[in-house]
Parts: sequence; structure tokens; C-alpha cells
Amino acid sequence: MGLTTVRARVGRGRRALDAEFLVDSGASYTVLPEPLWRKLGLRSIATRTFGLADGSTVDRRLSETWFEYGGEGRTVQVVLGERGDEALLGVLTLEAFGLMLNPFRRELVPMRLLMA
Repeated sequence: MGLTTVRARVGRGRRALDAEFLVDSGASYTVLPEPLWRKLGLRSIATRTFGLADGSTVDRRLSETWFEYGGEGRTVQVVLGERGDEALLGVLTLEAFGLMLNPFRRELVPMRLLMA
């Protein structure tokens, strides 16, 4: 099994930072590690309960931030990670950019967009 990582820029207002994200096609949301979102000054807008692969659940706060990848930018919802949480790039962010993970080549590629 291979891992796919990408570099992206996240920001809020005039603050912006580059970070490396593990592309996780099994995760809905993008996760920002605590040191990163604290530097950006992000604030919680909601709390959600997430299921983990081992069957347990965790509560995490959500926020919104500017996300740049491949020369384009979008505002996306992100999970405010807690101590030990890694930077993950989830499917909702990929879809906002019209991208998907090609698991054979371990790269992001344009997705086929459907109107229906």
C-alpha cells in the first residue's frame, strides 16, 4: 500500500501557511493539525462526531478556511485537529477542487463531474 501526500496552502485573512497533507480517500473532511489551525487563528463553528476505523468515535470541532492547491483556491470546511491528529486531505476538499485520487498512480486527477 502506498501513501499519497500533497503540499497545499491554507489561510485566513492575511495569514497563510504551507503544509503537507496525506490524501485520505476514506476521510470525508480535511484535518488541520492543532499547531497549524492555531497559527491561523481559526475558530470553531460546529462540533461533529466522527467514526474511526476501529469502530470508536471522537468529537471534533469544525471551522472554515481558505485552501489553495494547483493554482486554485476554495473556502472549505475543515476539522480542527487535536493533539496527535495528522494533516489529512479528505474527499470533501478534493470534490471542491473537482479532483479524485487515482490509487494506482497515487496522484490527484480531475474527476468526471456529473450534473445528476
